[in-house]
Amino acid sequence: MHYRASVRRSVMAVRIASALGSLWLGMLPLSCAFGADLSAPVAPQDTTGTMGSNTRITQLKKVLVAAGAETATDQAPTQGSLVATQPQSIIGDRYIENVAASTANYSDIVKIAPSVTDVDPNGAGLMESQGLTIRGFQNGEYNVTFDGIPWGDSNDFTQHSTSYFMPQDIGQVTVDRGPGSARTLGNATFGGTLSVDSKNPDLTSSVNPFFSVGSFNTQVEGVRVDSGKLDQYGGTTAYLSVKNLSSDGYLTNAGLDRQNLFAKIVQPLGVDTTLTFATNLTRLHQNVSLGATRAQIAQFGPDYGLSADSNSQAFYGYNFDDISTDFEYLDLETKLAGWTIGDKLYTYGYRHKGYNGADPNGEQPNGTVYGPNDVPGQRMRMDYRSVGDILRLSHDLGPGEVHLGGWVDRQTNQRLQYEIDWSNGGALNAVPTSAAIDRYMSDSLTDLQTYAEYQWHVTDKLDLTGGVKFVNFRRTLNAAVNQKTGLPINYAQTWTRDLPSLDLHYALNDHWSAYAQFAKGFLAPNLNTFYTVDPSQNQVVPESTTNQQIGTVWNTDGLTLSLDAYHIDFSNKIESRKIGTQTLFYNAGGAIYKGIEGEATVELGQGFSVYGNASLNSAREKASNQWLPNAPDRTAALGLLFDSGAWSASLVDKFVGVRYGDSGQTQRLGGYATTDLAASYTFVRPLAAVRDATVSFKVGNIGNNKHINALAGYTGQDGTPLYWTIPERSFELDVSAHI
Repeated sequence: MHYRASVRRSVMAVRIASALGSLWLGMLPLSCAFGADLSAPVAPQDTTGTMGSNTRITQLKKVLVAAGAETATDQAPTQGSLVATQPQSIIGDRYIENVAASTANYSDIVKIAPSVTDVDPNGAGLMESQGLTIRGFQNGEYNVTFDGIPWGDSNDFTQHSTSYFMPQDIGQVTVDRGPGSARTLGNATFGGTLSVDSKNPDLTSSVNPFFSVGSFNTQVEGVRVDSGKLDQYGGTTAYLSVKNLSSDGYLTNAGLDRQNLFAKIVQPLGVDTTLTFATNLTRLHQNVSLGATRAQIAQFGPDYGLSADSNSQAFYGYNFDDISTDFEYLDLETKLAGWTIGDKLYTYGYRHKGYNGADPNGEQPNGTVYGPNDVPGQRMRMDYRSVGDILRLSHDLGPGEVHLGGWVDRQTNQRLQYEIDWSNGGALNAVPTSAAIDRYMSDSLTDLQTYAEYQWHVTDKLDLTGGVKFVNFRRTLNAAVNQKTGLPINYAQTWTRDLPSLDLHYALNDHWSAYAQFAKGFLAPNLNTFYTVDPSQNQVVPESTTNQQIGTVWNTDGLTLSLDAYHIDFSNKIESRKIGTQTLFYNAGGAIYKGIEGEATVELGQGFSVYGNASLNSAREKASNQWLPNAPDRTAALGLLFDSGAWSASLVDKFVGVRYGDSGQTQRLGGYATTDLAASYTFVRPLAAVRDATVSFKVGNIGNNKHINALAGYTGQDGTPLYWTIPERSFELDVSAHI
């Protein structure tokens, strides 16, 4: 049985008030697939796309949604851009709204793209992503940006996918598979960039209530209110959305409750100036499973998560997170003396109280200093705040444009962890109690990145762009109890790097372009290089990549097609060795990533299109030629799409090839596929006061594939492997309206 994470409130208004107060066969035939991520139409749109998210302006034609059938360009779940200078997949709001689950995080949305994999073991958006990879690069090895702002934990550059943005406010996600140009900002340009862009306010005033119910006792209620264009205030547009999500989750006793508020105001200030303010507030309670052993899966089933036994370290009441976050920015865009200027001032914060049993998978026996049967556990606290600014300037100069700019960001982080006794009210589990402290740390990361780039229009069809980015980042750690060593430390270190880039873009005609790119990427050293007695003895420089990529994009009403090939030389891999009692970090070896990727949507007529993507990937260590962990040998997707009049539907299968869960080609994981279905119907003027109403029905994992698909880690006591499984078949019904 699933644990009810909270008492369910049946009235939508009550939930909304509570929220305010708390603030996606490949290489296999579709019939052989076990099941899949759904794909459906993406809505290309006029947007600044990845310019705002650091790379190039994504120019897609504006879609005028009419009663007739949609084109391939309109329907494509993912597609490239005719102006892209590196492999790129754009996922628009049609896919996000019509296909993705109402609970989905950005990680669930992007897994439809070629070379991308993701694991969400508790159901879409009902747990933090446990395995989002791009070409085999792991979380922490690529950037994630929101409206152009790089964000994440400064210690390891990972993101908490459930803790910030909800799909109702996401207008577009772009998967940039490469380090980008000199203008690409962030600490992990190493593996690419996931650019998440928010929706803009509508020009027409409206109230948009929405409601979803689904499997695992899942409900979403919310409302969006748009001001419309307010001419009396100079053309102000704004919207506010409030959402409440509650679910028991697929995994037993792994419930989640989430409240979110997002607001955006766009204020014109004259002809050439616009000021935008946005804020995102989230409050989250989630019961957290660490995975299950094969024995637990065999005994309790593939959905085993946590226990309902209060005498067990796996008791759901001992394993949960309470998290609150905020994300705000102020964006000024203007033109002055021939310069196009953009300045974005921002801050975001993350406050996390975490609790767990000492060994939720049952190998460590009970017992504390207070009694042999008492339940041991841990409690932790992590609070951080980032404050930063991004300045971008562009100016016509000779036969091209010059681009200048930079990014400054400072994140301060406090981290605590204690051993406790759950049977004794959370009392510190040590004598003396001071010995119960596992870590007591304050750290900071200060980033300074500046760039200069010139885009030379060699001809009216050929552009050559070259640039360089200078990176300076400084870590500090002041700890009374350092992680791993348990000793005090006060240490700081600064690293610098120059990162050049060069790309060539050729427009063969209005519908066909080609590009080639050479660029350097980098990954700043993790804070764990300071988890040693004397970090000054570490000899590490940032991990780096040298990317060489070529590709082509075709985009017409009847066909969208993108093809590319890549070769990435990863060097300066940071490894560690233990000498006596001291762990030292150093650079050693590296890896070669290479492959080919493609995606296409073909219009069949009468509202039907066929979509597919595929990749052949290799990610191997240089010395041993062994596969890197969690890097698939291939990915693919195949789907049928339909859009005509009021109807929209899609059936899409996503396939992920063989991976290894750990280094040394251990923990082999077989390929898997899942198939998803989505269908919706829009009623126009169903009532005099209602402009439109949409009803959607979605089925995830139609084939009910519940196989093991990822390694979750190992138990702390005996090192027994832990696994994730694919969530079972699920259903969702969505209703929304515009008043």
